[in-house]
Amino acid sequence: MSDPALAPRSPLTGLVVTWAVAAVGALVIGILAPASTVMAWFVIGFGASILLSFAVQLLRGEAKGFILRVAAGCLGSLLVMGVISIGFGVAALFSA
Repeated sequence: MSDPALAPRSPLTGLVVTWAVAAVGALVIGILAPASTVMAWFVIGFGASILLSFAVQLLRGEAKGFILRVAAGCLGSLLVMGVISIGFGVAALFSA
C-alpha cells in the first residue's frame, strides 16, 4: 500500500497551463499563418496541445484520474482553439 499524499497538487494548474498555451498558439497561428493553410496549422497546433496535455499530466506524477485530466486538457484546448478560430473566421468575413 502506498502512503497518502500529504498535500496533493491541484489538477487545475496543469489544465490551465495547457489551455493557456493552446490559446496563445491559436492566436499566433491566426495572426501569422497564410490564409490558405490556416486550418492545417490549427490542426497541427491542436496536436501539439494534446501532446502538451499528456506531458503535463505525466509530470504531475499521480496515476489516479490521469485519463480524466488528460481528456479535460485536450477538450479544453479544443474548445479554446475552436472559439479563437471562429473569431478569426468571422473577422475574415468582414475584412474582405
